[in-house]
Amino acid sequence: MTYETKNYEHLLGIKGFGDELLKNHFKLYLGYVANTNKLAELSQKLEVGTPEYSELHRRFGWEWNGMRLHELYFENMKKDATPIDMQSGVYKKITERFGSYEKWEVDFKAIGAMRGIGWAMLAYDKKSGRLFNVWINEHDGGHLAGAEPILVMDVFEHAFVLDYGLNRAQYIDAFMNAADWDEAERRLMKE
Repeated sequence: MTYETKNYEHLLGIKGFGDELLKNHFKLYLGYVANTNKLAELSQKLEVGTPEYSELHRRFGWEWNGMRLHELYFENMKKDATPIDMQSGVYKKITERFGSYEKWEVDFKAIGAMRGIGWAMLAYDKKSGRLFNVWINEHDGGHLAGAEPILVMDVFEHAFVLDYGLNRAQYIDAFMNAADWDEAERRLMKE
C-alpha cells in the first residue's frame, strides 16, 4: 500500500500564518509521506536481522509519525475557526479534567512553549476517560500508547519561525485562534 499525500492548500490565507510558511510546511509534509513509502518498500527487500534492516525499522517510526502528526495538525486547523462550543463533549471533558477551559489552555500553551522541538498534544485515554496535555519529543518519543490525539500543535521551528521569528508564544496564540474545535470533537467522539 502506498500512502497518498493530502492537499492542505485550503489553509492558505489562514489568519496568523503566512502563505510562504504554509507552503514550506506542506513541502516538508510531502517529504514525510515520500520517505514513509520509500522505507515501507525497502523494508520488504532487506534481509531480516542485518544492520540495514534494523536501522530502517528504527527510522520508520520517525517518518511515519512525521507524516501522521502533520496530517493531524493541518486537519485540526481552519480559516474560519470559531471558539470552542461550551456545549461540546470536548469542552466538557476539558473542564472536567482541568477545572476550566482557561486552565487547560494555560497548560496546553505552556507545554507548547517549552524549550526544544516537538509537538504539543491534547490526548484522550479512552480506557480511563481522561485527557492529558503531552509533549512529543521529535516525532517518535512521548506518545501515550493507545491515546487518541484530539488537538495537535506543531512546535518545531519550521511551523513558526518564518512568520514569528523566535516568538513562539505569538505563534501559539495564532494556532489557538485557528484551532478547529469541530475536528477535535469528532476525534474525541470517534469509537
